Amino acid sequence: MSRTSRVLTEATAAARSFLRRRTAVFFTFFFPVILVVIFGALVRTQPTGGGLFAEPAGYYIPGYLAVVVLFTPLSRVGSEIARHRDGGRFEKLATTPLTRTEWLLAHTLVNVAIIGAASLLILGLVLAVTDAELLVSPALAALPVFVAVAVALFCGLGAILGALADSQDGVIAASNTVALPLLFLSETFVPPALLPGWFLPAVAASPLTYFARGTRAIVHDGGAWAGDLAVLAALAAGFLALGAYAVPRTD
Repeated sequence: MSRTSRVLTEATAAARSFLRRRTAVFFTFFFPVILVVIFGALVRTQPTGGGLFAEPAGYYIPGYLAVVVLFTPLSRVGSEIARHRDGGRFEKLATTPLTRTEWLLAHTLVNVAIIGAASLLILGLVLAVTDAELLVSPALAALPVFVAVAVALFCGLGAILGALADSQDGVIAASNTVALPLLFLSETFVPPALLPGWFLPAVAASPLTYFARGTRAIVHDGGAWAGDLAVLAALAAGFLALGAYAVPRTD
């Protein structure tokens, strides 16, 4: 088999495995929907009230997208590694030509497809139930690229967490510990003006910050986004390389 055939075969198996787990499908698509309904439709923004949710509704579109872009690949890839390791599947894969890099690439492609569909659902729901207005411009063509690159980045990080954790429960705990601070402290739901000055370098160090900045420039601000995409792509390449190295040996 060629490398492309090996990757596509593993990706097909991973996609079928995901679709068979109905709980995973439910939380991938409907957990972000619950957040949109609660914070977007019920709490709503208060543009002149100060404090949290004081920005226009469109400001928070990147935050809603970040929920699936961040949580899903971290937990799914990490759990897959833990599940494969516990079931001795990596030893079986070691008898095939599939390499660690190809394994991670296949699962990354599946996550890109799944999260791309979930992101489209979330974007449509945000526009339907909130006062958010989408900035229509040619830059919208770059939005799927931001989603795909960010998903790849967090697939790499998820692989690292899966290799370090000693069980599937450990993966979930580790992914939530990493994801929750990133979600709220990466220019998604909390504007930098509400954070102390000494903490801003940590915000700049978060990969999710560049996703939020770039997508916000596309859908809301109309500012420059190419630099954020370049940084995100470089980080994604680095995390994927580290994640592939962390995957238990299959070659």
